[in-house]
Amino acid sequence: QVQLVESGGGLVQAGGSLRLSCQASGNIFSRNVMGWYRQAPGKQRELAATITTGDYTSYGDFVKGRFAISRGNGKNTVFLQMNSLKPEETGVYYCNYRPVGANEYAYWGQGTQVTVSS
Repeated sequence: QVQLVESGGGLVQAGGSLRLSCQASGNIFSRNVMGWYRQAPGKQRELAATITTGDYTSYGDFVKGRFAISRGNGKNTVFLQMNSLKPEETGVYYCNYRPVGANEYAYWGQGTQVTVSS
């Protein structure tokens, strides 16, 4: 079992910034991928960013250089720095963990609400 605890969501004005955090604990594989996905109201969940234990990063098309994902020193915490936020990016942001090559063992956090006001 893996537990994911998210924090950092909230209300921000358009053009503002937020930093999300996700702390993983439990049966963590040494090679894993952690990331953030967002789900806007009435839409499907989509990739925001992922990072491997080797610090390889990947971003969703909508990010366009505005977000940055990183890991903490202990590697079991990931951060998502979000800049220049837009109202249409309002939604629930979910943390995800999965071992490398084993998507069937993926876990999701409970989600954190991000609201961007215009």
